[in-house]
Amino acid sequence: MAKVFKKFFKRLLKKHTGFVIFVLLVVIGVFTLFGYATRKSVLVTVSPGATVADVANALKKNDLIDSVSSFKLAVRGMGGRIQVGQYDIPRGASAWRIAKMLVNGDVATVKILIPEGLTLKQIKILLADTDGLTGDVDCPAGMMTAVCDITDGDIFPDTYRVARGTPRIAVLDLARRKMNQVRANFENRKMPRPLQSWHDVVTLASIVQRETPRASEMPIVASVYLNRLRQNMRLQADPTVVYVLTDGLGDMQGEALLTGHLKIDSPYNTYRYAGLPPGPIANVGRDAIRAVLKPADTNYLFFVADGNGGHKFSNTYEEHLKNHADWREIKNLKK
Repeated sequence: MAKVFKKFFKRLLKKHTGFVIFVLLVVIGVFTLFGYATRKSVLVTVSPGATVADVANALKKNDLIDSVSSFKLAVRGMGGRIQVGQYDIPRGASAWRIAKMLVNGDVATVKILIPEGLTLKQIKILLADTDGLTGDVDCPAGMMTAVCDITDGDIFPDTYRVARGTPRIAVLDLARRKMNQVRANFENRKMPRPLQSWHDVVTLASIVQRETPRASEMPIVASVYLNRLRQNMRLQADPTVVYVLTDGLGDMQGEALLTGHLKIDSPYNTYRYAGLPPGPIANVGRDAIRAVLKPADTNYLFFVADGNGGHKFSNTYEEHLKNHADWREIKNLKK
């Protein structure tokens, strides 16, 4: 039987060499992909005080290396010291590769995306739900550092990559320090009337950030609010009311904002109180800050959603009422 198969394969290879090679390559590729898909890594923690022998024995116990002595020899050849941290060790890696990871401190990392426009409470919820970090999102009693006094507007939304096991408070502090860097880049720029401080800039930027996700539209939205401030008109910004109603969470969680809500008594309610609210209502990105520092040159005083993710702007209240009626019609059609 084996001879018959061998003869058949030779005949097939002679007539269809290219096809047979193609099939073999596909089969090899499938098995290779399957191997990568099923390969798992093991999280190994090197604690302070752990010796190379301790780590070697742990690696051996987890079937990550075949020989303790080979691993120790590899570490010795690279300087003899390994670094504390958590490591994602892929199965099948050589003792030399693993030793290099530990000597170089190539620790496992956690990627954290903090979106623009989130409140501090929302960011803390995000960090609390992020696996691979440690500790609480709030400072323990007695801790007296700058991160313990942060409020909305103090955090810079960005993508952060930190070592696995990093305390959540440390991530908040990293984002706080990043905002300080951003502030240093912007703070000396000329501020449009009637803004007088960085606090004013970030406060207005937070409203702009919550009003529109479109960077191209932010300078126009900023111009509306600046025009209203100059004319001593109330800002009448819905996001400021949401901030009050949700006790700083900034998310109505599916509930509609009703006319009655606009009467709530709070200095953050820009329907009741003139001027800027006492502070930012969210954490802002560069686009919102730029929009406030360099607003569009308009006479707009009003805007309303256009049904396509943007807004319609107007100079007069009459035009605004028409745009508002158009928006209500669009909402009714979408129901």
